Amino acid sequence: MEHDGTHALVTGGGTGIGEGIARGLAEAGAQVTITGRRADVLAAVAASHPNLHALPMDVSDEFSVREGIAEAARLRGPIQICVANAGIAEGGPFAKVSLADWRRIMTTNLDGVFLTLQSALATLPADAPARMIVISSIAGLRGLKGAVSYTASKHAVIGLVRGLSEEYMRRPITFNAIFPGYVDTDIVRGQLSGLMRRFETDADGALAIMAKGNRHERLLQVDEITASAMWLCSEAARSVNGQTIEIAGGQS
Repeated sequence: MEHDGTHALVTGGGTGIGEGIARGLAEAGAQVTITGRRADVLAAVAASHPNLHALPMDVSDEFSVREGIAEAARLRGPIQICVANAGIAEGGPFAKVSLADWRRIMTTNLDGVFLTLQSALATLPADAPARMIVISSIAGLRGLKGAVSYTASKHAVIGLVRGLSEEYMRRPITFNAIFPGYVDTDIVRGQLSGLMRRFETDADGALAIMAKGNRHERLLQVDEITASAMWLCSEAARSVNGQTIEIAGGQS
């Protein structure tokens, strides 16, 4: 098992893409710390596999992140795989976006990634190999109408990943980002009611509208994102660094 004995940490690991990646790493032998704000959700996922370990943590809270990740490292060792997946998706007309709305998005989607990666790197000995992965969004590569704050936050993590890949070039650590299109998760399905009202359609019609956001006009499945993350964590991807990997059924 390729990751036997490795400690991995996945933020937002209790649902959706984060849960899929956490399970993939656990099945590959890693001890996986999964974080999130809902302790009950994390506990249920952790109970399903002996290699999964719940850690309630809020990436928008600096103390929560730094103390949580330090505790995880004390329990299970340096974090050699870190998947910064936690994020929020909110939208609305730009003219009506308040500064508080803007800051809420940035605090979670950008500051949270910064805190997660910095705290995970602090657990590593100088010569330890590691994989640092950010789960971004297709919004990091193209603009999304009605979601300017979200789009800006996802573009920002490209700079973070590329800057870190250069700064740590002399160490055996890689930094990469995955940019999924619309994935069939609870977050996506949570937007259906709004689409149904807006376009006067049913749930199937709303799903079809979401699917058209992907070039092949199909919703992605979580296992597709998991597979890409697992490859980035593998020895085969040891020279893949500072890259943005788009998964959206075609070119953006």
